[in-house]
Amino acid sequence: MSQGPAGGAVEQLVEGKADAASPFSPGVWRNRQPGMSYRRLGRTGFMVSEFGFGCTSLVPTYYRNLQLAVEMGLNYIDTAEQYGDGASERAVSKVISGANRDRVFVVTKVSSWEKRRNDHFGKLLASLPEADRKAAQQAAEDDIVRRRAAERDYFGNYFAGQDRQLRATALSNVLEARYGATSWRKDSAAQIIESVEASLRRLKTDHLDILICPHAAGGAYEVTSFPETLEAFERLRRSGKVAHLGVSAHSDPAGVIRGAIQAKVYSMAMVAYNIVNHAYVDRALDEAAAADLGIVAMKVARPVHPNRKHGTPVPEDWLRRLHSTVPGKAKVPLKAYAFALRNRHVAAVNSEMLSTTMVRENLALGARKAATK
Repeated sequence: MSQGPAGGAVEQLVEGKADAASPFSPGVWRNRQPGMSYRRLGRTGFMVSEFGFGCTSLVPTYYRNLQLAVEMGLNYIDTAEQYGDGASERAVSKVISGANRDRVFVVTKVSSWEKRRNDHFGKLLASLPEADRKAAQQAAEDDIVRRRAAERDYFGNYFAGQDRQLRATALSNVLEARYGATSWRKDSAAQIIESVEASLRRLKTDHLDILICPHAAGGAYEVTSFPETLEAFERLRRSGKVAHLGVSAHSDPAGVIRGAIQAKVYSMAMVAYNIVNHAYVDRALDEAAAADLGIVAMKVARPVHPNRKHGTPVPEDWLRRLHSTVPGKAKVPLKAYAFALRNRHVAAVNSEMLSTTMVRENLALGARKAATK
């Protein structure tokens, strides 16, 4: 690890993390390297590196950042059909080809599930009389308020379309309860399977370690009320194409975690968790650990990162909160990741590493603590 003020600051962050798994822990180990920390991802049994690689920006002509991360001991790769309209999955295929496939855990998402559903109910809404439209919209807003999902510190404002996504999903829930969804649901399982088959072709592999569906759930309803999703997963599991089912959530992460626990089929959840929203989520993480639901934290640095993608400034009170909780001279994103990794119920933090410098800096934080070497 590097020395000097920066290196010393990162070493302090490393020592503040929760303990990693012992090298002798039972589980599914891949790409284990002595300098890297690994934690158990719930009932998957996967021993995942403390940093996962978020592949949102990967393209088939440049994937060196991911390649380097795997060389350094990272083993959790997170992609989706939506990222670059399949370009990300094609880039990942170049890193996991041949014998390298067994070095990593590959995760992809059925991004089209939420879009198909919300498009269906958006058309239904437009066909309703004005009074019925307003009543449905008010009911959706009331539900968001009840769940506190749009409260500033819980919501987080991670990307430009997050608010629209949250409200579209809440409205779909209301409309489905009132008008049913036979025409949308009848081919849902087949469409999930078709999405997975296309992802496998782009990834050039015959199986996924984790399938995430829904991608960007907006609350518990999406993981407790759709037997079609479970039917698709079971068919894929029996065929050997998918090992575990997961869910992801930017908004209402605590609600989604509790829904996944209730459903009893999900093995993990990747949810927004950070210095800003943790007071809303910490208890749900305790419940997840008791249920052996694995947790990957995402949007960990986004609320406090000075280069937030949607261009809005970082709220000063959020930055003050980070610096008072994680003092020292380390960079803001590293402090944010270190905060999440203090929680022993977080198996890994997901990071979109846009340069080899970011890979090296982040994975220095993923190093093993002196006490656990």
